[in-house]
Amino acid sequence: MLKKLSGYTLALIGLTILFSSCKKDYESIQSVDAKKITDYISKNNLTGLMKEDSLKTGYYYQILSPGTGTTYKNTDSVLYNGVVQSLENSTVYLTTDTNGNLGTYVGYTNTLNGASIPAIRDVITKLKPGGKARIILPSYLAFGKNGLDASNIPSNENIDLYINTAPEKIQWQLDDRRLRAFIAAKGLTMIKDDSRVYYSISAVGTGTEVISLTSTVTAKYTLRLIDGTVVQSSTDGTFSAVLNTVIPAWQKVLPGKLLAGGKIRMLIPSDLAYGTIGQTGITANACLDYDIEVTAVTN
Repeated sequence: MLKKLSGYTLALIGLTILFSSCKKDYESIQSVDAKKITDYISKNNLTGLMKEDSLKTGYYYQILSPGTGTTYKNTDSVLYNGVVQSLENSTVYLTTDTNGNLGTYVGYTNTLNGASIPAIRDVITKLKPGGKARIILPSYLAFGKNGLDASNIPSNENIDLYINTAPEKIQWQLDDRRLRAFIAAKGLTMIKDDSRVYYSISAVGTGTEVISLTSTVTAKYTLRLIDGTVVQSSTDGTFSAVLNTVIPAWQKVLPGKLLAGGKIRMLIPSDLAYGTIGQTGITANACLDYDIEVTAVTN
């Protein structure tokens, strides 16, 4: 009996050794990401420039430009945008907004394209208006194991994120700066309306009906973003609407300035266009560039 037990014992020990030798040790995503990030920082001579976050959650940041004024608080408004790229190969996955901006209270800046990224808020609170920062995010603090299909961000991708805050805290002030810069860059001659719309009239028109908010206006138009992208066009003269049902800029500028046959170009701040909501092809807080020809006015 003793010999049988000894045999069983030896067999059990042998199986234990066998299974132990076959067992693999799998590293956690946290340790894998941490090694990649620290290796990157060392290889690119960023030691001392990139700071580990104070809670040591895994991200690193660098203040590229502190900005001016007072440091942002959670209750402040912030106008900002950013560039999301691969830490590994610098592939740009996402430019958050080239025509408008991401604008909200600082306390709500902890998400990006549906992903929870508290590091953005943490770093913005270290900036002042006009400040810029770089954030290196481990995958588990960015888009995680699911990535982001819409921007081709793969699973478990470490992210190099650049955040730029505007000097302004009020949207219309940022819009006005952008429009003035656009006008200067294009060498345009524009008049600034009291509404803050910039416009130039190439033909007043020869019609007899005066445009009012209750007029039905028929028009040809082309709508562009200020980067030149055409997002809407109706050049066959079939567009027709009562003026008080279209965007505020049309309502504020067309009455008293054009008649049927009139042609105008308008550069429009976002609050007089599609505002913080936007619509298909038009991002939130986007300024617009309209060419309009009024073909008929009915009162």
